[in-house]
Amino acid sequence: MVKRSNPQGIDVSSYQTDVNWNDVKKNGISFAYIKATEGTCQYFFFEHRNTNVMDTPAYKSPEFNSQYTGATNAGIIRGAYHFARPDISNGAEQAKYFAANGGGWSGDGITLPGALDIECECDSCYDLSASEMVSWIQDFSDTYHMIYTTTDWWKSCIGNSAVFSNNNPLWIAHYASSIGSLPAGWSYTSFWQYADHGPNPGDADLWNGDMNGLQHFARG
Repeated sequence: MVKRSNPQGIDVSSYQTDVNWNDVKKNGISFAYIKATEGTCQYFFFEHRNTNVMDTPAYKSPEFNSQYTGATNAGIIRGAYHFARPDISNGAEQAKYFAANGGGWSGDGITLPGALDIECECDSCYDLSASEMVSWIQDFSDTYHMIYTTTDWWKSCIGNSAVFSNNNPLWIAHYASSIGSLPAGWSYTSFWQYADHGPNPGDADLWNGDMNGLQHFARG
């Protein structure tokens, strides 16, 4: 069970500008996930849903480079994540785009494996069936294994499939005092996003283990 005394982290995107990473470090943050990319083409769902970017060929967070460098310089273990858009291109294409635009990984002990953010604040599951969503995630997962999601969305859109639980570390989002139930197959989670705000910028996360375990995870 993830405990609140475990190493603390945050995850940020272009919503969080001018992050003072030295202050974040002083506040006890050990790790950070930083949004790098979303989809691969055309319009975008979250950060640009109210803007006209129909002609934009691809999206990379304009804050990513400064956030990643700032976290590095502050001595924070950091990694990148990709927001999935299964409705606009296949998983392999988006994994390649992510890898080329901030999602690269090396076993240096300070770089967390790249993560797939798969969810949707929408009424449908990107108009894909559960089996089609499983295939899309598997397509992406051939390159990146870490999965961020919510249990409710996974049950609704993935049919609560357990096929990824053996090979894919889980980063679960559940805003509550306890972690709650997990998607089928997973008996534990690597990361828990337990709040969408806190004393530091971005969302609040916990690593399920001690600092040595976090460093080992970063080394692959």
